Amino acid sequence: MTANSLSSPPAAVSVLGPTGAAQRAFLNLKEAAEYLGLSPNTLYVWRHRRQGPPSFRMGARGRVMYRLEALDAWVREQELADSRSNTSLSPVSAPPASRPSGATGT
Repeated sequence: MTANSLSSPPAAVSVLGPTGAAQRAFLNLKEAAEYLGLSPNTLYVWRHRRQGPPSFRMGARGRVMYRLEALDAWVREQELADSRSNTSLSPVSAPPASRPSGATGT
């Protein structure tokens, strides 16, 4: 093996290779952060707080890994939870709230 074959390209944005076979199913912390456009420290803090995308430990050394399909699903969830992306959550499209009838302004 050469030194170049040991260093694989970070975060396979294209999951399928030219033959259609999956290249990478899992990303380590640094690759997942690059894939999401975040700092590795942000992912580390989110993991510690049990926030952010789902992750798990793999192997004898317990390396933190992220499943590529789980990252994509998490991004879709974030898009749906954001009122700018999901118009049904927008406060502008909500009906006006009615005030209680017993309130007086004296």
